[in-house]
Amino acid sequence: MMNFNYTKSIIVSIIIFILGCETIQNHSTNDPNIIIIYTDDLGYGDVSAYQKGTLKTPNIDKLANEGIRFNFGYASSATCSPSRYALLTGKYPWRKDGLRVITGGSLVIDTTEMTIPKLLKRKNYHTGIVGKWHLGLGSGDGVAGSGIIDYNSTISPGPNEVGFDYSHIMADTQDRVPTVYIENGDVVNLDINDPIEVNFFHQKKHDDYGLPTGLKNPELTTMKWHHGHNGSIVNGIPRIGYMKGGNDALWSDIDMADHFLQKAKEYIKRNKNNPFFLFYTLQQPHVPRTPHPRFEGLSGMGPRGDVIIEADWAIGELYKTLESENLLDNTLIIFSSDNGPVLNDGYYDDAVEKLGDHTPKGGLRGGKYSLFEAGTRVPFISYWKGKIKPGISNEMISQIDLLNSISKLVGLEYRSKDGIDFLDLILNNKGKGREELILEASTRTAYRKGDWVMIPPYKGQSIAKNVNIELGNSLDFKLYNLKDDPSQKNDLSKIEDKKLKEMIEGFVKIRGKEFSNIKNLILE
Repeated sequence: MMNFNYTKSIIVSIIIFILGCETIQNHSTNDPNIIIIYTDDLGYGDVSAYQKGTLKTPNIDKLANEGIRFNFGYASSATCSPSRYALLTGKYPWRKDGLRVITGGSLVIDTTEMTIPKLLKRKNYHTGIVGKWHLGLGSGDGVAGSGIIDYNSTISPGPNEVGFDYSHIMADTQDRVPTVYIENGDVVNLDINDPIEVNFFHQKKHDDYGLPTGLKNPELTTMKWHHGHNGSIVNGIPRIGYMKGGNDALWSDIDMADHFLQKAKEYIKRNKNNPFFLFYTLQQPHVPRTPHPRFEGLSGMGPRGDVIIEADWAIGELYKTLESENLLDNTLIIFSSDNGPVLNDGYYDDAVEKLGDHTPKGGLRGGKYSLFEAGTRVPFISYWKGKIKPGISNEMISQIDLLNSISKLVGLEYRSKDGIDFLDLILNNKGKGREELILEASTRTAYRKGDWVMIPPYKGQSIAKNVNIELGNSLDFKLYNLKDDPSQKNDLSKIEDKKLKEMIEGFVKIRGKEFSNIKNLILE
């Protein structure tokens, strides 16, 4: 008679084998893991695969050199909140009334709208976001930041109500209050006996509490504010807005990169046996730039260069985690940035003085906040080990197109109005990219078609003095040929009448005849 224990062990082994096979079947290459790595204010020339220079980004370069590097990849907007909205929904941000950079406002994605994570849940993906959110929280009149969010109870709606199963975020940006982490709607480590109070408009209320601000107490700051950032002081850094309480919940700025990386790694390990979508949204190199001490001075460019090196390291560590968990062969990675670069964006941190020969704009004109190319043309990379053949694409693609392309990838038929399915371009570097695209900066819009870019007339300052960036505002139409003039130095609007008329007509066809700020669109 066969030994009972031996027989039992055989049966157990067979069961384990079958379950293992089922796991592998359920997580086939037809349902790959998807990770979007999203940096904040990283310019076209800040990645050394795009612009060889002083600053080195070896881990991002690995993705670029072993994947597809898009030379004409675009964020939808030259500012962060609109770009994030467009990426997740596949819609132009200007279709959302009043969508600008959010400061303490309510959720701007309607809970009925389709999003990438909501779409993927149809295929039983687990979905998570780790890092910067900046799309508003709660409901109410909060687009302007009225302080109506109650951070002392579960905050809803938020990321979890628009498709994410798991969220570990900061609400807005590192330079804004509240300076706390929020996990699945709850402030992490909050002491209910030390409630959080936040407002963005009433310094007097803050003064009544006797709490210091950057404006009144510069001697208590370790980082000098340049413009706008003179509210509550947290960890020696003056912020936008005013905050009281929540002392046990306050984040450590220098540990933020490590913190978000750890949460991303934990998320991957928890969900490795089933398909997952991770939106890993790094805060670098947005201000305030607070590299961990082990990265200080490594770039020779001051804190901005140091935090880019820190971000590159974090991406390398995430890659190692995927490698150690044997997930690289079944994980599509998309890397990009929410808008173009800015040097001085609120603090004195030597970003300008120590720039040297580094060119964050990569030879393009403008930057963050701008309708010129450097506002929205950003690093854009697709990587999938063993599935994507290394290459360089000169086809035009936008982050708006990711929802439709991912839908196609997982075998779904949903398509957004503004996005295009470019899956073959992302995976195989085949096919044609976009022919035309609306570019946006702070609700102002421009139009690219083929090699041409048209910027309509806009009132307002031509240069944002605080940040020293050309905005693209002019009382006249501007027309540029990017093939012949990638730096947009030569305005051809006065000598290319037919082309200008064609561009205006194409622009109006998409944008509509009735829209704000443009009063003299003449088609005759």
